[in-house]
Amino acid sequence: MKHFPIGVIINEHCCYTVHPENEDWTCFEQSASLDIKSFFGFESTVEKIAMKQYTSNIKKGKEIIEYYLRQLEEEGITFVPRWTPPSITPCSETSLSSCKKQAASVAVVIPDAALKEGLSGDALSSPSAPEPVVGTPVDKLDADYIKRYLGDLTPLQESCLIRLRQWLQETHKGKIPKDEHILRFLRARDFNIDKAREIMCQSLTWRKQHQVDYILETWTPPQVLQDYYAGGWHHHDKDGRPLYVLRLGQMDTKGLVRALGEEALLRYVLSINEEGLRRCEENTKVFGRPISSWTCLVDLEGLNMRHLWRPGVKALLRIIEVVEANYPETLGRLLILRAPRVFPVLWTLVSPFIDDNTRRKFLIYAGNDYQGPGGLLDYIDKEIIPDFLSGECMCEVPEGGLVPKSLYRTAEELENEDLKLWTETIYQSASVFKGAPHEILIQIVDASSVITWDFDVCKGDIVFNIYHSKRSPQPAKKDSLGAHSITSPGGNNVQLIDKVWQLGRDYSMVESPLICKEGESVQGSHVTRWPGFYILQWKFHSMPACAASSLPRVDDVLASLQVSSHKCKVMYYTEVIGSEDFRGSMTSLESSHSGFSQLSAATTSSSQSHSSSMISR
Repeated sequence: MKHFPIGVIINEHCCYTVHPENEDWTCFEQSASLDIKSFFGFESTVEKIAMKQYTSNIKKGKEIIEYYLRQLEEEGITFVPRWTPPSITPCSETSLSSCKKQAASVAVVIPDAALKEGLSGDALSSPSAPEPVVGTPVDKLDADYIKRYLGDLTPLQESCLIRLRQWLQETHKGKIPKDEHILRFLRARDFNIDKAREIMCQSLTWRKQHQVDYILETWTPPQVLQDYYAGGWHHHDKDGRPLYVLRLGQMDTKGLVRALGEEALLRYVLSINEEGLRRCEENTKVFGRPISSWTCLVDLEGLNMRHLWRPGVKALLRIIEVVEANYPETLGRLLILRAPRVFPVLWTLVSPFIDDNTRRKFLIYAGNDYQGPGGLLDYIDKEIIPDFLSGECMCEVPEGGLVPKSLYRTAEELENEDLKLWTETIYQSASVFKGAPHEILIQIVDASSVITWDFDVCKGDIVFNIYHSKRSPQPAKKDSLGAHSITSPGGNNVQLIDKVWQLGRDYSMVESPLICKEGESVQGSHVTRWPGFYILQWKFHSMPACAASSLPRVDDVLASLQVSSHKCKVMYYTEVIGSEDFRGSMTSLESSHSGFSQLSAATTSSSQSHSSSMISR
């Protein structure tokens, strides 16, 4: 009999600090890391269970704080003066302990109202603290604007929105999201600015990488989707939210995945979400009140075991994960109708990947229960209930049906189509394999030229290097561009550095290696010191052995949807600029810092050559 070591280790960190803008406020921050040593291959599942249990413990801790606050109120204590350090002599070891206890007692004096609003991770004021005051009128939002477009906001929530928007304006020179969009990320993280900023910056990078801002204008869904995807927009609910109807039970998920692949299906769902955001803006204008989310009605009539086809479920999980990460707080309500007996099986597979706040918006009806009290009529006007739900309104949503097998395509065909999506832009795509880096050659004539780059790491982790050589590693195909000549070798993977070349003799490294993680967007520039040939290299990054003990990612569940673990993909664009034109170029050093500098994972600079690289997560 073999014995397997099983262990779940949680390291928790709690910190009380003074609010940087109001000294009468106390900030409480709590974070934890989870390390699962071994659990018979179910580490990902155990991780989710443990995190949910930890979340419930945090809520319980909040209840305990509220309980003792009520106890203090019952004793007539409504104010505790701020602790001040003794001015006579430094605390001894004994008195220092008492000082810490006294400071901790002050730190938990938090108003009940703020706790009930769920602002556990934010700056909270003491009972005597005034409302947050910001310096100038421009730091406040107009009350009519808030009521008309944003909804009810407490002074603290308004302050969080202003601060996060100001941070974006100072660090992000690209398109600044609208207040409604910023507010969604703040609400998704209970107005914890640091957490909201992190997930929003990740989402903005993702939107740029996949050109999501232009998906409605540039992408036309394949005819297969238009014919067999049983979903569409249908009027609005009683609250004015746009209503999306999905006849999931009538949809051939296996056929759609086999005919289109996961990427096209995901892209279609993204276009639906983008259309939902647009309709929310329209309804806000029509109804004269803020409408920031939509309602989804899912009819499960016809759902059976064929919908539990494993690749289809994996595609669904991936879609859920992407939508949860990039469209927080956009689902106002989900009505699930006519849930069959097989539904609990699907729910068990899917529910762990859905955020708790989102799950609270789910209403599930079995059989014809939706026609009774508390059913569909409570949320949708009678005159717009679809005809297939015994209503009188004709619904133009496609009926779905089986996708003909003649439309099925091989994995190779689907992969080739996915590559086309990347090459439609000024960017070039390349594959990076273990032992086979991708390299491009740039010939420099004027020593003070500037090489600029902008690339996205689509899959896998890579190492980015820049080398210089006095001679070309292979005969270069030169396309004259003024004083420069740039070689762009054809093919999806090109290796230029000869294996017999030795570093330090035949070529030299002019920048420190830059490790770039999957999903990162990297912009940077290098001011050349010598003429000759410069090689930009993207190399496969091998994880160190110790990384095996780190936390598994949710992506592990979707591993079969990813490419080989020995293959990475990058999408890149390079340009050579004369030094006199450098500052005025869109890819200049100034704009290379225009991303989310506070979240940069690495900044590379060299005393030998003036350069800068920036990574935005």
